[in-house]
Amino acid sequence: MISAFRRSLDTWVVRGFFMILLIAFIIWGVGDAVRMIGTSPTWVAKVGGDTIELPTFQSEYQRALNLALRRLPPGQNTTPELRQRIGDSALQQLIREAAIAQEVRHLRIDSPNDAIRAAIVSLPNFHDASGQFSPQMFQTVLANNGYTEARFAELMRGDVAQRQVQEAVTAGAEAPRAEAGPIYTEHFEQRSADMVEFAFATQPAPPVPTDAELQRWYANHPFDYSTPAMKRIKAIVLAPQELEKDMKVSQGDLQAEYQQLKSEFITPPKRSAQVLTVQDQAKATALAAQWRGGADWAAMQAAAQQAGGSGVELDDAANAEFPDAALAKAVFSDAQDAVSDPVHGTLGWFVVKVAKISPGAARPLDQVKGELTKRILTERATDLMYDRANKIDDLLGNGTPLDHLPGDLDLVAVSGTMDAKGDTTEGTPAPIPGSAELRAAIVADAFKADPGEPTELTEVPTPSVGGSAYYALQVEASIPPAVKPYDQVKQQVTADWTAHQVRQAANEAAAKMLVAVKGGQPFAAAAAAAGLPVFHTPPATREAAPQEMPAPLAQVLFGLKPGEPTMVETDKSFIVAVPAKIDDPDPASDPGGYAVVRQALSRSVAGDLTTLFADAVRNRANPEINQVNFDSVVQPQQ
Repeated sequence: MISAFRRSLDTWVVRGFFMILLIAFIIWGVGDAVRMIGTSPTWVAKVGGDTIELPTFQSEYQRALNLALRRLPPGQNTTPELRQRIGDSALQQLIREAAIAQEVRHLRIDSPNDAIRAAIVSLPNFHDASGQFSPQMFQTVLANNGYTEARFAELMRGDVAQRQVQEAVTAGAEAPRAEAGPIYTEHFEQRSADMVEFAFATQPAPPVPTDAELQRWYANHPFDYSTPAMKRIKAIVLAPQELEKDMKVSQGDLQAEYQQLKSEFITPPKRSAQVLTVQDQAKATALAAQWRGGADWAAMQAAAQQAGGSGVELDDAANAEFPDAALAKAVFSDAQDAVSDPVHGTLGWFVVKVAKISPGAARPLDQVKGELTKRILTERATDLMYDRANKIDDLLGNGTPLDHLPGDLDLVAVSGTMDAKGDTTEGTPAPIPGSAELRAAIVADAFKADPGEPTELTEVPTPSVGGSAYYALQVEASIPPAVKPYDQVKQQVTADWTAHQVRQAANEAAAKMLVAVKGGQPFAAAAAAAGLPVFHTPPATREAAPQEMPAPLAQVLFGLKPGEPTMVETDKSFIVAVPAKIDDPDPASDPGGYAVVRQALSRSVAGDLTTLFADAVRNRANPEINQVNFDSVVQPQQ
């Protein structure tokens, strides 16, 4: 039979059959492979069996990036490093959400739509002045934070489900008493100290130094007697404040500006009101009668609740701030302290009592003349400044030197020598015009640049005076530090040498007492031998020290054993001290404080459990990141 099969392979029928199979393989197999060439995955991360697709990551990254941009100073752009950090954070957040969502599905936890709706409505950020959920406020908050309704609802659904999981994970999380007790004792422990102060001012004057001693001190401390590194610069400054000096504002300009901005100078009338809300007219009528009968506000709030309604107070609200037009009309038409008749609005039936009336006011032109003048000048100067900045930028780009710029551009010229602090060789601040931000930018730029570098026009935000300013800088010379001649600084050398000798004497005397106490001599006896009194400090805790206790001593006091001496230095003395009294509080004597400590520790334990759970769920999902797609969003090719 096998021989017959072999013979049949040589027939044209069998050869044709195998040819058909080969063509089918090419069409179906190779064809599929060819079609796959050039395609790439569309996911940014795989989390378990789920994927985070490019659009989802791009939307979350863009939202986070927009929020970050709002926090940057004006004119500052994001760096690649910042975009990378934002992208990493956004992707890790999506990975955590996906991993926990998988765990929620695995545990068969459901978040009904009613629960999601109730959670959203309960968030205070979406409430209006009356404390009620406001759809308009909801939309505004979502827009400001870059969320769509669908995305926010998805987040809330995950949050509600995760809270159920978190509550199960942290149920029973409680700090052990064996841990809470020592922490309470340590937190509330109080210590006082006995201390002796070896003040520099009380040390005997050292002998007059010889010139050789002063020369040796001078040679050993060259940096103390050197001139700082200096830069000789020239610069031009273009600031709106300088342009304003030559501008005039007419009465007609003021009148036109006032009419355009009149609404800013009008304070609308406002009213404070107590409002009862119910859904039934008969109940509203009964509440109005009870209120007119002399019931106070607390009683009326309780009555409204019994009637299925509520009572709220609205303080200093304008007409537009009231959540219901009918309610606003009633509040602004009633007399003060009078109880209104029931008013029907879109939110139900209202009964209103006006508690305070604040009439509106309008400031006339004469009162805001100075403010308007400043605003007009600033706007005009800013427009003119940008126009001139463009001209200066073109001139500098064409190689025009700073001192050849046209004289009709209202530029302020600056030249001179200064150090990195912006001080001249005389030690006075360099006369750089403009705001503090502009001055700081010029000084910093001068010490970054080198002689001969191209001159560029730079814009500097100036929030202290509003707007921004421009400068262009050229470094003419870099002057390195140089040691001043000895004869020029001999007086300063003498003062420094003397101060060092005094400090050294105090150091030696304090060290001598410290050695004596460590050797077993009683603290009081060692102080008496030094001829100094012992000062007993008030008690201190780990978080707060009394004013009488020097800060360096407070920093080390709680690390000392009972009777262990220490030595610290302040700006005026050396101090030798020893713990005088250590009070270890008993948790049983302060159940309230102990409960606070244990609750804080329990919350910490719960937080640790939550973090461990989230990390475990994430690691179990074994996320995989598509770096190419990640980079295409976070670091796109220019």
